[in-house]
Amino acid sequence: MIIAKARAVDGPDKSFRAAEIKRRDLDSHDVLIEIKYAGICHSDIHTAHGEWGPVNYPLVPGHEIAGIVTDVGAEVTKYKVGDRVGVGCMVDSCGECENCRKGEEQYCLKGNVPTYAGVDKYGEPTQGGYSTHIVVTEDFVVRIPDGIELDVAAPLLCAGITTYSPLNHWGAGPGKKVAVVGMGGLGHMAVKIAHAMGAEVTVLSQSLKKKDDGLQFGATNYYATSDPKTFKKLAGYFDLIINTVSAKINIDAYFRLLTLDGTLVNVGAPGEPLSLNVMSLIGHRRSFAGSMIGGIRETQEMLEFCAKHHIAPKIEVISADQIDEAYERVLASDVKYRFVIDISTM
Repeated sequence: MIIAKARAVDGPDKSFRAAEIKRRDLDSHDVLIEIKYAGICHSDIHTAHGEWGPVNYPLVPGHEIAGIVTDVGAEVTKYKVGDRVGVGCMVDSCGECENCRKGEEQYCLKGNVPTYAGVDKYGEPTQGGYSTHIVVTEDFVVRIPDGIELDVAAPLLCAGITTYSPLNHWGAGPGKKVAVVGMGGLGHMAVKIAHAMGAEVTVLSQSLKKKDDGLQFGATNYYATSDPKTFKKLAGYFDLIINTVSAKINIDAYFRLLTLDGTLVNVGAPGEPLSLNVMSLIGHRRSFAGSMIGGIRETQEMLEFCAKHHIAPKIEVISADQIDEAYERVLASDVKYRFVIDISTM
């Protein structure tokens, strides 16, 4: 077994503590990664706080992982020692179902294995990237292009692919009007990616306090959703709306901003159900959809796209002892725009 230093939480109301966790010995197709940086995702907070269901504590969160390969199994062909690599929200899947064969492992019909708070094929609980090392089968590791530094690469493994995938799937591009709801860790990436794809981008945020940033990231327009005039002015305007907010909102008000055949895609995952009036959809043949990260092939594609277009998240690097403070600041929307843990501080 490989012993890794980590930061773990023992319950929904507990603080993070220093810990040691065991990583399995390398199987023939496994890669050992020395983690350099790990992003903090709102999903980490929901899970650590037990808001998405029962959690097998102690828990080591983290599914935005960037690091260096330090060892490989005997039959590994995709990576070698010294390669710059990343791991996202899943570390395995059945590999045999229809969705896996299509490269959509995130929708594995038998259930993918999440990077943390899951159970791997060996029957062991998975623990995430708030740690110094991780062992992952090579098929669930991605290569980080040379043009992307490791600290900014980490959030791309969740925030980047979570927004790239629906923008790609629903055809954001020239001639398309795209709205991004929320200007947080996910939202600011959606703005940058949609702009690089050639779409006209509008930010819909609760206030205008981040307007300058939104315009700098590539938005053409920026409106405050706290102003009722916004919903009147933009009625029937957008082809695609990406909702990145992890909280309950008046979803019907946003449906009315869609044009004929427009789609609203939820990527934010609030801890409580959303309600809607189906008449908001029927009136203009609108669609309400969801999207969850992306497959490994698409995640690699996203990284290459970001390298080509010089897209990187705006981050604040913290030490391992600042995780609790970072969680509080995320919940208070006091971060621009993604916290990244420097794992050397473990």
